[in-house]
Amino acid sequence: MAATWRDVDGERIRTDDTAPEHWWRVFDDPVLDDLIARAYRENLTLRAAALRVVEAQALRGIAFGNLFPQTQEITGALTYTRASLAAGVPVVRRDVTVGQIGFDAAWELDLWGRFRRDVESADASLLAALADYDDVLVSLVGETASDYVQLRVLEARLALARDNVRVQRESLNLATVRYEAGGTSDLDVQQATTLLADTEATIPQLESQQRQTANALSVLLGVPASDLPPLLAPEATIPAAPPSVVVGIPADLLRRRPDVRRAEHQMAAQSARIGVAVADLLPHVEIAGSIGLSADTAARLFEGHSLNAVGGPQFVWPVLNYGRLLNQVRLQDSTFQELVATYGDTVLRAQRDVENALVGYVRGAEQVARLSDAVAAANKAVDLSLIQYREGAADYTRVLDTQQAKLREDDSLASARGGVTLEVIALYKALGGGWELRAGDDVVPQETKDEMRARMGWPTWR
Repeated sequence: MAATWRDVDGERIRTDDTAPEHWWRVFDDPVLDDLIARAYRENLTLRAAALRVVEAQALRGIAFGNLFPQTQEITGALTYTRASLAAGVPVVRRDVTVGQIGFDAAWELDLWGRFRRDVESADASLLAALADYDDVLVSLVGETASDYVQLRVLEARLALARDNVRVQRESLNLATVRYEAGGTSDLDVQQATTLLADTEATIPQLESQQRQTANALSVLLGVPASDLPPLLAPEATIPAAPPSVVVGIPADLLRRRPDVRRAEHQMAAQSARIGVAVADLLPHVEIAGSIGLSADTAARLFEGHSLNAVGGPQFVWPVLNYGRLLNQVRLQDSTFQELVATYGDTVLRAQRDVENALVGYVRGAEQVARLSDAVAAANKAVDLSLIQYREGAADYTRVLDTQQAKLREDDSLASARGGVTLEVIALYKALGGGWELRAGDDVVPQETKDEMRARMGWPTWR
């Protein structure tokens, strides 16, 4: 782990505290807050991840059950046999009815910790499944916020494009009036028409992107696309990026990032599997027994002489399979080493994600400041060029250039503002924020629990 982040010298980056858990509230946007709350309740990908936690819990119960007698069976049989006279073998009784009732049990003693290591592996796998759920939740919160911001950016760009269409249409009317009055040539009219049509052509493209972004957001919210508009407020401004962000220190990632915790628990689970494989190399001792009643007629089944019992230890040592078993140990060990490398890679990628978002946020804020000045100058230039053109002091080329520059700068500023906000979202996502949203809640929704309990009894899980 790095000691600190590369951009901590800037006044926008604070390391004096840990990143906020509900980081999306820094944008102070009630609509965004409501959308994230709905996504947490309704997203189906998150629900599938929650059920994988339940699956891991059930597998842990199976592993724990192996600590007790592995075979426990109540058996019963009623057999009727009729001997054939054609066989030529003398029989005392031609018809025989035999009844049996018994209880069989077998318990492999956990001398070498095989079953205990299996439980240990299942425990770690359960924690890995929970970390995977948290990772899905972090991604869900980040993607919901990103899609919402992109939607607001597209709304802003659409509004700017329509405003530029209005300005350019006024310029076209001015050029047409001057042409009809003989004050200029038809070239001005055609240039104005070209610019207006080109700007109008950007509107359908932006509307298409807006619809596609809304469709992606509806999937995250678990609703059909047609149900999304009522969830969104009327066109609003782009959520503003905060003047500074709290990022903590790189070592915080080991605790906050669910994917790092998942990789760690996967290593622990695999380490325990090595112990399971090693135990298979050693002798197995099993205590097996059977007790029951057996009689030649059903009526005599419960007499005192019908009791049968057998039991004792069994010793098994698969010495001839040592090559296969030893390679199984090597397989589990190499898989563990692979997960160690994966863990280190996950930690490095986590730091990279934060560093990328930090530099994007800092430099993006600088870009917005410069573009704000450019937009102000472009608007003034458009006004001046129209005045000069109206008075005949400048040709239409100057009007055309200034209006093209205004359109470009307006669109760039809207995109840059959205870009800075998206970098803040990417930053807090990279810091692993958002999974704390589940604090105090069961990972499985109540309606799903009720449905599963109606089929089969389930314990309370979190």
